[in-house]
Amino acid sequence: MTTTFLLLRHAAHDNVGGFLAGRMPGVVLGEAGRAQAERLAQRLRLERIDAVLAGPRERAQQTAQALAVACGRTVETAPELDEIDFGRWAGRDFEVLQQDPLWQRWNAVRSLVRTPGGETMLDVQRRVLGLMERLVEEHRGRCVALVSHADVIKAAVLHHLGLAIDAWPRFDIAPASITRLAIGDWGARLLGLNETVD
Repeated sequence: MTTTFLLLRHAAHDNVGGFLAGRMPGVVLGEAGRAQAERLAQRLRLERIDAVLAGPRERAQQTAQALAVACGRTVETAPELDEIDFGRWAGRDFEVLQQDPLWQRWNAVRSLVRTPGGETMLDVQRRVLGLMERLVEEHRGRCVALVSHADVIKAAVLHHLGLAIDAWPRFDIAPASITRLAIGDWGARLLGLNETVD
């Protein structure tokens, strides 16, 4: 039996790309982001989605809620889908971060570098894979939507493609995108990567 995962990045908040939101509270979807989440939900409305799980950040919850309403489900909060714990970097502008040697090392070798007071990318990968392993057992033959963040989705995809975590820059995960992954006793297969709704 195969479990199909829809790995969905949250819709864009108003300043996506301007600063590192991380786990900051109060980063919510603006009007454009809510419309983007609604387009994503309408795109998936006719698919048979058996469960919707989302990380605890407001932007992930809002995106998941739009999907849940469209497909008649409720949202289950899964801490394993939370954004990377960026520690002291959370809330900093990317221009400022570019001047930080640790930020440069983090982006060069994420397998070896821990964010300041936070996680490594391997920590992120372990938690999301643990959740997916549990869900494969609970939802055999079903489809599960996981609403999370770009790097969390990348961590899951890299593992299932047999790629090192340091290969993270090789593909993009856009806001409100869909990445499809099927997992069964036979292994895993990537069915779609970074499908966008805009």
